[in-house]
Amino acid sequence: MLSDIEIAESIPMRDVRDVAKQLGLREDDLELYGKYKAKICAPCDQRKAKLILVTAINPTASGEGKTTVSIGLADGLKQIGKNVCLALREPSLGPVFGIKGGAAGGGYAQVVPMADINLHFTGDLHAITAANNLLCAMIDNHIFRGNELDIVPETISFRRCMDMNERSLINITIGQKGKGVEREEHFEITAASEIMAILCLSTSLKNLKERLGNIIVGQNSKGEYVYARELRCVGAMATLLKDALKPNLVQTLEGTPAIIHGGPFANIAHGCNSILATYTAMSLSDYTVTEAGFGADLGAEKFLDTKCRIAGIEPSAVVIVATVKALKLHGGADKTTLSEENVEALEKGLPNLLKHVETMRDVFHKPVVVAMNHFATDTQAEIDTVMAAVQSAGAKAVFTDVFLKGGEGGKELAEAVVEACELPSKLTYSYDLSDGIKEKITAVATKIYGADGVTFTQEAAEKIAAIEERGYKNLPVIIAKTQYSLSDQKDLVGRPEHFNITVRDVILKGGAGFVVACTGTLMLMPGLSKHPAAELIDIDDNGTISGLS
Repeated sequence: MLSDIEIAESIPMRDVRDVAKQLGLREDDLELYGKYKAKICAPCDQRKAKLILVTAINPTASGEGKTTVSIGLADGLKQIGKNVCLALREPSLGPVFGIKGGAAGGGYAQVVPMADINLHFTGDLHAITAANNLLCAMIDNHIFRGNELDIVPETISFRRCMDMNERSLINITIGQKGKGVEREEHFEITAASEIMAILCLSTSLKNLKERLGNIIVGQNSKGEYVYARELRCVGAMATLLKDALKPNLVQTLEGTPAIIHGGPFANIAHGCNSILATYTAMSLSDYTVTEAGFGADLGAEKFLDTKCRIAGIEPSAVVIVATVKALKLHGGADKTTLSEENVEALEKGLPNLLKHVETMRDVFHKPVVVAMNHFATDTQAEIDTVMAAVQSAGAKAVFTDVFLKGGEGGKELAEAVVEACELPSKLTYSYDLSDGIKEKITAVATKIYGADGVTFTQEAAEKIAAIEERGYKNLPVIIAKTQYSLSDQKDLVGRPEHFNITVRDVILKGGAGFVVACTGTLMLMPGLSKHPAAELIDIDDNGTISGLS
């Protein structure tokens, strides 16, 4: 079997202008980045397509292949004659060179040019990093030059960022030896930055500037918020982001149009691609396939409760991705025996999948299709067990083989999804925006995670009270927790029962327009593993890249 990058480079790509023609776009609607990448500069806001959200069970070490299935589903829809467009997130260099690897799919269900997408692409993440760090420089320069706004350095909450895993920058001291105001600083990875969230939630350049201006950088000595707009740098930040705001057009290995734009993490932000990318895809196709980060308890909840609310959109159907191997891990199977038949472990792990099915069906009231990413080691007994359990939960399971067969392996899934999209449904949210912040957090924890309730530390409770007092009660909430469990404890796999969520901190993101509730240990800047993926990546004298996946 060829590696992902070998497959990606063995299949000829179409000129991006020909890909654009499938969506009714002309060359004048594009800003070309070579032959295979382009920015879409035409305004697109018809939103006529049926939107399909792809999500997953809680991730495991086995991997579920959510992006691969999303790409294979889009190719499958094209194979059955549908006008389709993908709308995916951009990869972050940190995971690409760390543990996770790239985010361009796998096997014969990939978006290309794969290496470009996983590396610098069109420079969006670099622009976000630059805009973020410009604001940081303006904050410290303002304090150094007299501090007219009376910013208290200890209250500065806006952090520097970089698009790389680097644990040594998690806690540092800046301004030493008189080179500025000495204070503690904390880096975060670009995908976790508020600028990333802002870019992805902005609906126009005007809206982007408004959101940038609303960033809370800290407090003055009176305890009042200090905003980015008061530092008079919003125009410069928006100028850095003007091109990054435009969605990127590429293609799958089968030439299906793919818009890849924005990539906020799903634990600290809303975990899905930009609103403008989704608007564009929905305006130019009849079916738009998109995805949300991590499992349905994180990415899908935030997509539905936050992005859909802000954007005024809703999916026609939800696809939940799982594998037999991953479900066996949720059932307590030993990682070394995953390829062996183990119906007992599978049955114990299935409740994790079924909980996500129930949530999409009973809380958000959306039709559900379960996409089982098929492996050769799946036995007939295991397949029958999954099919029966999913059917009893009121959904349909399809075993799909897009990794090896591309769109051909996604046709059955595509047909099931088209059928689900025709079912009448109306999105309902897990909470009302008018609810108090504590009530919203509790609603997500109990309805989506299955928790008995929520415990708020004194610090978190005090911050919630202050946020509400200052007029920010009606914002959506983003709960930051582990992706590996429905609970806030990563080792509680499967479908845990009788647990509480503990909220230890609350962060107001005034520019992004949401409140982050922090549970457990929040990792905003990942570190590299002992043997990161960077060790395997190389380029030969002819420019051929290897080891990228």
